Amino acid sequence: MRTPITRRTLLASGAAVGASALLGTPAASATPPGHGSGAILVTPVGEVLDGGEQVTALVLSSRALDHVDRSSLTAASFAVHVTATNPLSGEIAYDQDRVVTAARWTRRGKIVLELEHGWEVAGTGTLQYMGEYGRNVLLDLDHVITQTEPLRARGTGRPVVLDGFRQGRLSDPEVDAFSHHATASGLNYRLYAPERQGGRHGAALVVWLHGGGEGGLRTNGYDYYDNEAQLRANRGALGFATPEAQDAFRGAYVLAPQATSAWMLDGDGFAPLILEAIEEVAAAHRIDASRVHVVGCSNGGYMSLKMVAEYADRFATSVPICCGVGARDGSDTYFISDAELAATRTPTWLVASADDTTLDPEDNTVYAHERIEGSVMSLYDSVTWDGNTYPGHWSWIYVARNDPRHDGRRIWEWMAATRR
Repeated sequence: MRTPITRRTLLASGAAVGASALLGTPAASATPPGHGSGAILVTPVGEVLDGGEQVTALVLSSRALDHVDRSSLTAASFAVHVTATNPLSGEIAYDQDRVVTAARWTRRGKIVLELEHGWEVAGTGTLQYMGEYGRNVLLDLDHVITQTEPLRARGTGRPVVLDGFRQGRLSDPEVDAFSHHATASGLNYRLYAPERQGGRHGAALVVWLHGGGEGGLRTNGYDYYDNEAQLRANRGALGFATPEAQDAFRGAYVLAPQATSAWMLDGDGFAPLILEAIEEVAAAHRIDASRVHVVGCSNGGYMSLKMVAEYADRFATSVPICCGVGARDGSDTYFISDAELAATRTPTWLVASADDTTLDPEDNTVYAHERIEGSVMSLYDSVTWDGNTYPGHWSWIYVARNDPRHDGRRIWEWMAATRR
């Protein structure tokens, strides 16, 4: 019988989450003397794909694996079952088997179980979107490993049954490269620090402002503000930390603040909090003040326009993606006026898809483009990447992949070459 264990419990106690099946054959125990339950660490490995973060592999590590003949490992050696629970509602998001597509050894003697993943592959995501509140919540993941075929002991060839699996914390190298912080006012943010520190004036700073789903949830008795979703929901911030982007900028810090709710709910209140985060980072690191760029999607697209409207002399470029400017009668909770759009002198490149049904591109992106003097606009027909077609609102995928082009330059190169 399996006892449900949450991700938070696992992080706190390292409790066991699975056990090997009885194979019905005499077996050499793989657990060394003195190492009982929990001797085999299972590390879920996440990767943020264009559709969000998924668990793409599990890594098994133990000194017990030193005694295993590596040639005996196959994709059929283990089965994987996962249960994902929403930590706020207690709802089971999914409860299913994962398909092991391959099994291999690392150079350090660990086993990697590659899992089926990709767009529209069920039971893979680390987040659940709570539609009632419009928020992405990081799920509690419980992976159960079952050994379905014996491994073989090196030298003797005797069957080896692994026992005492325990799940560790989720590992995602790209996400984990961003350190955790909060401003003096309590605004969460994540920060990527480049290996290259830029020129003699310091490195560039790219400020990524997330969409509405990645903020905190502090209503209806919830107090959820985890500093995670703004990196895991899409590749918006991560794209600027890739080697390709870092080469383009010759080194850039990437700042990803997290709203306590949604930027569009209180643009006037959030603007000084974002500026505070920028100033804290600039005070602690060598930042070139002439190369601070603001980029945002959806709610964050609005907020990138808002930041430029409020602090016209602070940013080298602005990249609003699938942005909102608010109803012209001011009836929305967010609003960028015609006068503010016309007064914008920060070089601006707007991106959207014509099939966006969340924020109509004609009423928002095209409207802003027609009023911001000298602005560039990339208006795609749809959002399609690597053969997958995504919802029309997800045009941030194109910026995260450095796809928009104008006058022979891609968007990252344009940003990197522009100074205030």
